Amino acid sequence: MKKIVKICTFILMISIIVSMFIGCKSNKTINGHFDDNKVKIGVSLPKDVERWNKDKEAIEAEAKKLGIELLVQVAGDDSVKQALQCDELIKQNVKVIILAPCDAKASAAIVSKAHAAGIRVIAYDGLIIDSDVDLYLSFDNEKVGELQAQYLVDKAPSGNYVILSGDPNDNNAKLYKAGAMKIIKPLVDKGRIQIVYDQACKDYSHEEAAKHIVVALAAQNNNIQAVLAPNDETAGGVIGILAAHGMAGKVPISGQDAETAAVKRIIAGTQNMTVFKDTRELGKTAFSAAIKLAKGQVPTTNGKVNNNKMDVPSILLPPDFVDKSNIMQMLVYSGYLNKEDIVTN
Repeated sequence: MKKIVKICTFILMISIIVSMFIGCKSNKTINGHFDDNKVKIGVSLPKDVERWNKDKEAIEAEAKKLGIELLVQVAGDDSVKQALQCDELIKQNVKVIILAPCDAKASAAIVSKAHAAGIRVIAYDGLIIDSDVDLYLSFDNEKVGELQAQYLVDKAPSGNYVILSGDPNDNNAKLYKAGAMKIIKPLVDKGRIQIVYDQACKDYSHEEAAKHIVVALAAQNNNIQAVLAPNDETAGGVIGILAAHGMAGKVPISGQDAETAAVKRIIAGTQNMTVFKDTRELGKTAFSAAIKLAKGQVPTTNGKVNNNKMDVPSILLPPDFVDKSNIMQMLVYSGYLNKEDIVTN
């Protein structure tokens, strides 16, 4: 009888160990990858351009590394299309949506629908206004504007300034401008700088920026000492017009995103600087945060940003400026850009 009891006890212990092993294995494969039947992540990006393509590549690389199914949608700068695409992601039973909003306010409806389906949402490099979004992940966007403006005032400490800002529906555009004006406004108040033109560029459009600089140059008889451009695409639009007036390289101009074309312009001397936001790190951080949210965990944050409804837990990464002096160090040696893509001789 004692022998039978010992045998039964041994069998019970083996059963418990096996069940524990199976329970652990249900969350991960033997290679340390998440079971893709358990974790599915959705990504919604605003448009198909170099900047956002780099984000997409970074997120896809992390998903591949961990063996997690990733569903990516690109909205073509259309907020209605983005909403419909996110509806599809919700139907696909994703655990988390990494959402880079086309429209900061309209995207609140996407968050509401996702939450109703038990899906968490990360606002990716664009705050979603008037929503209870789970996490905001971006760079320190006021610092971006500060870097742009400080570079300009160092090059042109006085004179007529053209201020171009980003898309009115992008909350980041407001932050860039707020940061820039921290640097510029005190000099305006002292009478050293005159803002002679101040307009937003819808969709950060190259054409919008070109249109605005044409008007500004005509109004000032080409007497302009600096142009604050919110990103590299708008800087390109401005520089095209300045070149037609024989002014390219003579008027300091800012940028942002470290796009290949902009870096070439910096090397050529027609654009002075760009702000480098390492989207590889942003993509990795977003994916890591998404996995934690999918598992019911709380990502580590380093700040909060108010979106008119709540103080959103936030992860803010530091931006850096790039000019002719540090292109190789910041962009090439770091592997962000290939030397042969930016140096033509």
